[in-house]
Amino acid sequence: MAERSTAAVDVADTSGEEPLTAKAGKVTDDGAKAEKVSGRDEDAARTDETRAADEAQPPDLHSGHKLARRYRLEECVTRLDGFSSWRAVDEKLRRAVGVHILPADHPRARPVLSAARSSALLGDPRFVQVLDAVEENDLVYVVHEWLPDATELTTHLANGPLEPHEAYQLVSQVSQAMAAAHREGLAHLRITPSSVLRTESGQYRIRGLAVMAALRGITCEHPQRTDTEAIGALLYAALTQRWPYENDAHGLTGLPKGVGLIAPDQVRAGVHRGLSELAMRALINDGATASRQEQPCTTPEELSKAVAAMPRIRPPETAFSTPPPYQRTGYQQGSYRQTASHNASAGRPTQVIATPPPPLQSRTGRALKWSVSALLIAALGLGSWQLADTLLKREKDQDDPGNSQSQGGTKKKKPSAPLAIQSATEFSPLVSAFSGDQASNATDDNPSTAWVTKRFKGWANFGNLPARKDGSGIVIDLGSAKDVSGVEVSMYRPGQTAEVLAAAPSASSPAVLSDFSQRLSKPAKAGEKLSVKLDKAVKTRYLLVHITELPSDGDDWFRGGISEIKVTG
Repeated sequence: MAERSTAAVDVADTSGEEPLTAKAGKVTDDGAKAEKVSGRDEDAARTDETRAADEAQPPDLHSGHKLARRYRLEECVTRLDGFSSWRAVDEKLRRAVGVHILPADHPRARPVLSAARSSALLGDPRFVQVLDAVEENDLVYVVHEWLPDATELTTHLANGPLEPHEAYQLVSQVSQAMAAAHREGLAHLRITPSSVLRTESGQYRIRGLAVMAALRGITCEHPQRTDTEAIGALLYAALTQRWPYENDAHGLTGLPKGVGLIAPDQVRAGVHRGLSELAMRALINDGATASRQEQPCTTPEELSKAVAAMPRIRPPETAFSTPPPYQRTGYQQGSYRQTASHNASAGRPTQVIATPPPPLQSRTGRALKWSVSALLIAALGLGSWQLADTLLKREKDQDDPGNSQSQGGTKKKKPSAPLAIQSATEFSPLVSAFSGDQASNATDDNPSTAWVTKRFKGWANFGNLPARKDGSGIVIDLGSAKDVSGVEVSMYRPGQTAEVLAAAPSASSPAVLSDFSQRLSKPAKAGEKLSVKLDKAVKTRYLLVHITELPSDGDDWFRGGISEIKVTG
């Protein structure tokens, strides 16, 4: 299959311009920040098209502007080369997204649309997913995932080199992901520490596949070789905290000028020998390394196989502090003593502690003890009599059918009434909804219709996908904050693990799991129905029927859903 020359979404500023905002390097940004190109990543000669892109002005947009009446722009991350990148909010699915925007007449508009659609078709969860690519109202914009729980590799390297096990995981996951992309004809060409993200679960995800290079007009005759060298540079930086070229880049210091490329284990002591040789095999593609005469790795596929052939590197063991030595004590004739330590002198006498006199042995003490005992017995008897009297009165009140009010005139608890539901949406904070158009089926008063998940193979927790780690479900909007006393859910099928959560009364468009801070029920396997009745009403506008595990659908497939939701106040 022919390899495509369009590559990454990690924008690099070859002219040395500064990004629009100083905070463009946030963990959750889209990677479209300005940086200098260093090492062997050299862009093609600047053509008339490149000069036109440099002179083009990015669209005049502002915070609060909406695209397609859905994506609300929040913060501009980068503005250069005639395009801008934003952090935005998808108001339909209530989640954060990233957006690249450029004029429709921009010389790179068509390549950007083509690259974005090709990347979206890959659908590999190891890459930051492209969610939408649209040409509308003289604008071209690309919408992609925004990962709030991920950290750039640049941030990790700023704190020091990675442990051997972590560096092994980095090169293994990135090389395997790029090998899969190249098999589909997609290249990156801009793999840098800022284009690789590490999630809290330890997974590495690559952003910018087939979009950033199109935004910057980057092409290459040997995309597989370029991506392989870039992965080798990442591994080199992870082992040494140095950039493997003479120029400083990505917050890292380059190698000394004039010495050439030296192995990582010669730059820093204690570097894993196998990983050091692997980095050199990926970086030096013109010949074998001098250490073991191994063949160079020229494609991500070859690099991933070389990683797999290495002995497994185990994670570091947890360090435990040594507990203090056990101090044995002895008891001798009413006095306590401690055994002599090794440093104590052999002839040192043991200090004897005087035994305290028994308490309350005088005449006054005995009288005081009897008085206290009598008071305790009297209090116990009085309390028992009052408790028995209260229970008898309560039983009498319950036996009287005509007693509609208590003696104090307190009225009966007001019966609960159904609350109107304004709208229902699918809860899918980390990835696009799979049945979003069916969410209204859960509130249409028709038990024969339902919101149903797609089928997942082999895993009850939504396929064990990182993008589905927060589960799914239905978000209910009551229109305004109301007192909720109960929730009745008819499940699509029994056996689903579910819970009911509520957002704070002041919440506005909650989009992630942490926005629903009030727990109305604990996670448990539900049958045909899930009923929640509260002793005390909870004030909220948004409710989440949260599903974390699905029941079996036969042949190792799993599927679930919700038929109907009723809310009472």
